[in-house]
Amino acid sequence: MTELIKFMTTAGGQQAQGTQNPASMLLMLIPLVLMIVIFYFLIIRPEKKRSKKMKEMLDHLEVADEVVTAGGIIGRVLSVKEDTVLIETGSDRTKIRILKSSIAENRTVHDTPES
Repeated sequence: MTELIKFMTTAGGQQAQGTQNPASMLLMLIPLVLMIVIFYFLIIRPEKKRSKKMKEMLDHLEVADEVVTAGGIIGRVLSVKEDTVLIETGSDRTKIRILKSSIAENRTVHDTPES
């Protein structure tokens, strides 16, 4: 049992003499690099796509679009300014000024120009 522990503590059965084999160091870095790549493809890249899509949606807001805010308010856009939007909610024509960043969804379907 002690031989097994001694074998595991030394780099691959070699006696550690103050320096490690460069191949063993690379072998130790492979799992770390693999985790970073997986982290990028599963978390960072999809989030960038989502934020790019959201920014594009906010930049293309138009008057008469039906939008849903992050708080769940549904309304029609009356005017669009640099960072605020004036929306009209319900049949009683209540007008609310909100930040563009609080718009969660644009429910109006626009025709996309053919490229």
